[in-house]
Parts: sequence; structure tokens; C-alpha cells
Amino acid sequence: MTTPKGKTEAERPNPTTTGPSVPIHLRPARASDIAQLVPLILRLKRLNEEFDPLLKVRPDAEERAVEILKRDISDPEALVLAAEGVGTDKDKVVGVVRARVRDRPFYSPEKEGVILDIYLLPLYRRRGVGEYLLQELSAALKAKGAGVLTAEFPVQNEIAIRFYTKQGFRPITTLHGRTM
Repeated sequence: MTTPKGKTEAERPNPTTTGPSVPIHLRPARASDIAQLVPLILRLKRLNEEFDPLLKVRPDAEERAVEILKRDISDPEALVLAAEGVGTDKDKVVGVVRARVRDRPFYSPEKEGVILDIYLLPLYRRRGVGEYLLQELSAALKAKGAGVLTAEFPVQNEIAIRFYTKQGFRPITTLHGRTM
């Protein structure tokens, strides 16, 4: 089987080894992971807050993150993945991906996989982990019926723009907002 980057599955990085391969183990998140996932989600949201005052993190963000993760872990239309480190970081959650399949009632393909949150601890960045997460996420969302993959992030996040552009993404809609 050929992957999106043209490699056979045998050539894909093995997430359970170190060295040139991806230094993580990716798996579906469990309810028991929530305590480790929440700080990662909050780090991402606080980073987003730096881009725009309309993304100010609420005082109850931690409680909301717990509720949302509990809901999404058990929702068949959602996908929450935990990235565990290997070696000395074995069993430590070092990254999180949260996505959902939603309907596109007026467009084809009819189902869209939306990346809502993707966060890796800084030590795991720029080592091919993000690309690996995206590959695995794409496959999982496609298995849930998604025919297109999108990502939501602050418009001023140049790092995200470069990452997704490098992965073949392009802008398709724009969301404008203002305070009322």
C-alpha cells in the first residue's frame, strides 16, 4: 500500500523506535489520558491567545478542556490521538491531536475531516513528528468517511501556515470576526 508521500507502509517511519524514525507512539486517547492531555490543549490555546485578543483563554478553560476531551474520546465522529514519547519519555503524553468529521451539506465531498487542535511539546517538533501525525490522522479521518481534510488555526500563526502549506493544504475559506 502506498502512503500519501509515495512510500510503502514498510518504508514509513516506525513510531516505536528512535533515531531517524519518528520518536513517538501514536494511539487513540483514553479517558485515563485526560489529565496529561489538558495541559497540552491549554498550552495551544494560550499560544493562540497571543495571535488575537478574540482568542482570549477563558478562566474556566481547564474545566472546558476536560469536558470536551471526555465528549470527543467517546464520540464516533471525533478523533483524539495521544502521542507518547519513547525511551525516557515512554508512557508520557507529549502531543495531542483533536479532530472531527463534519458534514458539508452543500459541497462535495460531503464529509470533511477538521483538525481542531494539534500540539507537540517543543522537544518533539521539527523531527518529522508533525508530518507523521498528519499522515496517521488523515488515514483515520478517511476511514471515518472524510473526503477532504482541513485545519483550523489562527490566521496570524505563520508556523502553522508554513507547516500546512508544506503538507499540501491551501486556504479555502476565511473567518472574519469582531467584538460586539
